[in-house]
Amino acid sequence: MIEDDVGELIAAAGGTDETIEGVLRAFGPERAVRLLLEELVHRADLEDLPHARAVVRFACHLGERTVEHRIRVEKGSGSLGADAGAGEPDVTVRCAAAELVRAVFGPTGARTSATRRVEWHTTDPIGPHNEVPRTAFVVQRLLRGTAPGREDLAELALRFGSDKWGLHFYTPLYERHFAPLRDRPLTVLELGVGGFDDPRAGGGSLQLWRRYFHRALIAGIDIAEKTAVGGARVRTFRGSQADPDFLDAVLEETGPPDIVIDDGSHRCADVIASLRHLFPRLRPGGLYLVEDLQTSYWPRYGGSSESLSSPATSMGFLKELADAVNHEELNVPPSGTVADFGPHVVGVHFYHNLGVIEKGVNQEGTLPPWHPARSG
Repeated sequence: MIEDDVGELIAAAGGTDETIEGVLRAFGPERAVRLLLEELVHRADLEDLPHARAVVRFACHLGERTVEHRIRVEKGSGSLGADAGAGEPDVTVRCAAAELVRAVFGPTGARTSATRRVEWHTTDPIGPHNEVPRTAFVVQRLLRGTAPGREDLAELALRFGSDKWGLHFYTPLYERHFAPLRDRPLTVLELGVGGFDDPRAGGGSLQLWRRYFHRALIAGIDIAEKTAVGGARVRTFRGSQADPDFLDAVLEETGPPDIVIDDGSHRCADVIASLRHLFPRLRPGGLYLVEDLQTSYWPRYGGSSESLSSPATSMGFLKELADAVNHEELNVPPSGTVADFGPHVVGVHFYHNLGVIEKGVNQEGTLPPWHPARSG
């Protein structure tokens, strides 16, 4: 389950040491450091190192206080807590607690390791053909999550079992639209968690967004129970994407989203209902994305291959938003969808089975009456 106040820690990560230290004390240093280390374990992809074993102690300094936690790595996973190993660790990583917050959740340009020091306690022999201890691979993986880098969306989709690359090929398009937003504290809401009725299945895309947006809070909704799917910075809710009261209850807890991704039922009526309700609640500058638009042409989902511009279909409704972008250019007062969305839609992009709507202030005005192009 997502920490209710982790957003405060993420927001502080872009500030000064004094700001971060103040939030750390309010958050609770022990709880904060544990959350940060859980995030590093998630980013380490330890399943790639099934034979690696090590106990790594993190000693994080906050003023005169030092907060220590251990991570035990073995059999391709990492664990924190009482079972993380007693006695002397293999490695100790020391750093300022404020720096760790900034390195994990801060903007890319601010992520540093100025105070970090690594102390090796391992007794592994180093032979003539092996100049680093075996535990170095574990330390590198854990610290990788503190370094600025570019995650490959397609690789992440495959790693976490998301169909956004492979079955579909959305990841290059997402990279195009999401890259400018990656360094911001965000709230990302995805409609549809996946895994059908299995409460423990699905969530691959939620983990994808958790990794890609390192400063984001991630929420997912699904018609089936999915509370077993989650992790730090990830939260799930059960309900219908077409139920406005349910959607309002979700937003009451998450706050207004910066990005909404509709990968839900794919039924035209549900797609339109969600868009009508959630788009007005999207933050200005945000993005609303609708996946799997092929269902707009399939009668089973309320679509049609004959009435291509019917506003009752997903694509027909989105096509109206293309006119909404130019609502100020109409010679008659806009009405319906164009009037409702026009002042707030600044861009609409269509790709194979994917639509992207940009929200902003769309009130630039039209050409003045005296302009030659307006005559005649």
